[in-house]
This record gives sequence, structure tokens and C-alpha cells, in this order.
Amino acid sequence: MSLDGFIGGPDQSRDNPVGAGGLQLLQWQDSAEDADVAALNELMGPMGAFVMGRNMFGPVRGPWSGDWRGWWGDDPPYHAPVFVLTHHPHDPIEMAGDTTFYFVTDGFEAALERARDAAADKDVRITGGASTVRQAFAATAIDDIYLDIIPVALGRGETVFDGSPGVRFTQLDATHSSAYSHLHYRVGYGSA
Repeated sequence: MSLDGFIGGPDQSRDNPVGAGGLQLLQWQDSAEDADVAALNELMGPMGAFVMGRNMFGPVRGPWSGDWRGWWGDDPPYHAPVFVLTHHPHDPIEMAGDTTFYFVTDGFEAALERARDAAADKDVRITGGASTVRQAFAATAIDDIYLDIIPVALGRGETVFDGSPGVRFTQLDATHSSAYSHLHYRVGYGSA
């Protein structure tokens, strides 16, 4: 997340998936500093299932066309079922490493229920994008949130906190490298 609260820049497209200036938000993942490596290991740790929005799968709007299989190559980092929110039906896509993308057209809560069923006794991670995280806040479905703060201001773009009144955060952990901060919060809802 940028210092001004954006998780993606403006003008996202297939050629510019994180939007104008958005690739700066991912540069911490190339750091070799201990705090950054530990945060990346937490981010990429095993989960029972994932929920993401179509924009996170790939910023292609409207009906599906071509053979788009997401951003991650033949072996996506998920290694579990991924439930993608979309308005347009699509057959599941099986990838290497036990990643299968399932496309859910009946809303966030249906995708979350399917992810919980698939995860069994393991955790479900809401991976984004911004709209999906906002829907998860609205459904009071986020227990913990991890924020990686990048020292850049994008000025505009995608944020996860619009329309999330009444969400409270209790800090559980904070680590810092020479350039980046990694924050872990417990999420609460309603009045304190």
C-alpha cells in the first residue's frame, strides 16, 4: 500500500496490471532484508483457499475472450483453490502446483462460502483486489489484515478502505526494513 492508501495505481490495463506507478508497490518483494523476506514468506504462505476479484486475476473487463490464464504463468503461487469473483461465467482453469481458478458469478459471500468449504480446517485468504477487500469488510469477513507500506504517494488509484465505516484495527505486529513497513492488525467491526 502506498503512503496515501492505494494498493493499485490508476488506469489499470492488461499491459499495466497494477496501474500507473503501481509496480512501485511490489518492489519490496525483491528485497533481501530480513523483515521484507519474512513478510513475503507470510504473504505467500500456504492457505486452504483464496478469494480474489476479477481485476486481481487480470484487468480484462466484460465477457471473457481469448485464453487468458492470469498473471502468474503456468505455476501460480497459490497452490490451492482460488475463487474469482466475476460477472461473466468461465470454466475452471487448472494450473500447475494444485492451483485451480474457479469463477464465481453469484457474489462475494458465495465465493467465500465455496472457499471455506474447499479449505476445510485451513485458512482462507482474501487476496484482493480493492473491490473484493471492500466487499469482505462489508461482510465482516476479515479477521486479520496485513499491510505492506511502501514509501511512495500515487495520488489516486485503488483503495481498500472506501466505504468501510466502523472497521477497527488492533495492531498485532509491526516490522520494518530500511525502506518498508509491514503491519499486522486484528480487525473488529461495529462500535468499540
